[in-house]
Amino acid sequence: MTDITDKYVRDASIKLFVDASVNPQSNIGYGAYLSIPPEPLSFESLKMRVKVKRFDKTSSTKLELQTLLWALISIQSFGKKIVVYTDSQNIIGLPGRRTRFEQNNYRSKKNKRIKNYKLYQEFFKLTDQLNCEFIKIRGHKISHQKNELDKFFTLVDRASRKTLRHQEDLLKNT
Repeated sequence: MTDITDKYVRDASIKLFVDASVNPQSNIGYGAYLSIPPEPLSFESLKMRVKVKRFDKTSSTKLELQTLLWALISIQSFGKKIVVYTDSQNIIGLPGRRTRFEQNNYRSKKNKRIKNYKLYQEFFKLTDQLNCEFIKIRGHKISHQKNELDKFFTLVDRASRKTLRHQEDLLKNT
């Protein structure tokens, strides 16, 4: 049996897939991540490595950041490069918005603190300490259009959505 991760982990980097799902009415969400080490693993073993966490008083943008920060803090990178795969345009665009955020002291044109500024500050502080590369992945592709990276991302996408739906079903039945 060939290890599914062989051709994606030839370098010494850690592949990190992150996604999140939130219920906007309850402001409860679940973030999920999958960390793939440089060593080859089977797809079945990767399924078991997906981590899920609940976040309260959140929004979709905030939850994506919370999930990424939790994942980056949780994985043991040991100085290795981390390649982050996400479908969050906000996260992908953050490095390019850093200078403006800092020059404006995380304030809007109307001099109000921007939403989630503390999370943005934490993001920049953490990514300054780590060697991260961010890659946009298009989520929710149909099966026959998915490559191996999309399949890895699907694991975290499904985990966060499934957990959110399960918790909502539990609440309805109580």
